Amino acid sequence: MGTTDTPVLDTIMDITTASIEHNSVSPRDFMLARLAALIAVDAPPASYLANAPALAQAGLTEQDIEGIMIAVAPVVGTPRVTSAAGQILRALGMAIAVGDTGEQADK
Repeated sequence: MGTTDTPVLDTIMDITTASIEHNSVSPRDFMLARLAALIAVDAPPASYLANAPALAQAGLTEQDIEGIMIAVAPVVGTPRVTSAAGQILRALGMAIAVGDTGEQADK
């Protein structure tokens, strides 16, 4: 068994890959469920950021994200949904900051 420089990230990627390979729902439904779970567990910004490419690939829109937040609010509560909104905004800020850094490095 070899070691890598990113064992935690590698493990998360392995788990994610397995969950995708063993599911029976559409990519869109899969990501809707994953988004609902992120909200329910009060995920940090990095978790939303890590899932952003898959959310986009599945075709989820801003309206879809809002719809999921509304759907889970009665179950998880207002504080979790409000927290998710803030975490998503922080994730977007992180993505923009990373993008800006990449653009500056290209200059």
